[in-house]
Amino acid sequence: MSKILEVKDLCVSFYTHAGEVQAVRGVSFDLKKGETLAIVGESGSGKSVTSKALMGLIPNPPGKIKKGEILFGGKDLTKLTDKEMQNIRGKEISMIFQDPMTSLNPTMTIGYQIMEGLIKHQKMNKADARKIALDLLNLVGIPNAEVRLKEYPHQFSGGMRQRVVIAMALACNPKLLIADEPTTALDVTIQAQILELMKDIQKKTDSAIIFITHDLGVVANVADKVAVMYAGRVVEIGTVDDIFYNPKHPYTWGLLASMPSLENEEDELIAIPGTPPDLLHPPKGDAFAPRNPNALKIDFEMEPPMFKVSDTHYAATWLLHEDAPKVEPPEVVKKRISRMKEGVVNVK
Repeated sequence: MSKILEVKDLCVSFYTHAGEVQAVRGVSFDLKKGETLAIVGESGSGKSVTSKALMGLIPNPPGKIKKGEILFGGKDLTKLTDKEMQNIRGKEISMIFQDPMTSLNPTMTIGYQIMEGLIKHQKMNKADARKIALDLLNLVGIPNAEVRLKEYPHQFSGGMRQRVVIAMALACNPKLLIADEPTTALDVTIQAQILELMKDIQKKTDSAIIFITHDLGVVANVADKVAVMYAGRVVEIGTVDDIFYNPKHPYTWGLLASMPSLENEEDELIAIPGTPPDLLHPPKGDAFAPRNPNALKIDFEMEPPMFKVSDTHYAATWLLHEDAPKVEPPEVVKKRISRMKEGVVNVK
């Protein structure tokens, strides 16, 4: 299957009074049609900045794409003007933001906000755009769609507003949908409904999805492959099974160890010690080394390359070097992996 998106060595910085914040530092990944990539990591790891770079939404100043390529449909998006990006944004690449209330205009009806993109990008008349808007509200599960088309955002619950935002994102049949923590502000029941809705819509539209989250439990339910980000870099990438059943980077071990399980009250939750580095002054070597109990001397001196684990699985850790000592994941992680393999801990 051909690649719909290729990101190569993407670097994004923000220039502040304190200096240059290197928010994204050499990120690379690709995505195929109908595939879902989850990007995970702690706050400040560069997930949202990466997604905004794909949309051409890095404010300049203070932000700037320093180098790298974003190849989409044969075009390098980093070379396009803002006007050229406006023709792609919403039409070919759409984004679902974290807080639906900030994505919706409180002074406009829901129907008009969905129709707006159709009128602009698809050159539809109002009658045709209204019909499509009605179909979209039905698709995302809004009851009484005919009536609710005329209502305003404040008349909808949080979960319903998020469904409306998804309808807006889908209006022009985008080839790529970017979902930036779309379920963070929702309760668990609504979160499950929204995730199920997105999977269902993907089956119907065959669009590619980039799903950004800090919640590994969400990842297992939506993704085909996973990119783990730390300090502006992708430190491990692979299929869902690669990341959950055969993780290789100590940071991924830490994320798995801190993932809560409802199935067993005895499961221990272990926080990752320390805090992420200051990207005003990125550390020499492996950025995770100060928080890694298994760090080697070389971790503090040289940044590790991406080592190949399999054709689908790569990780940037010196522990994968042929001369490195053999280090096993912590017992709590091995226990968690074993329970996931047995189906005792439900991750899918």
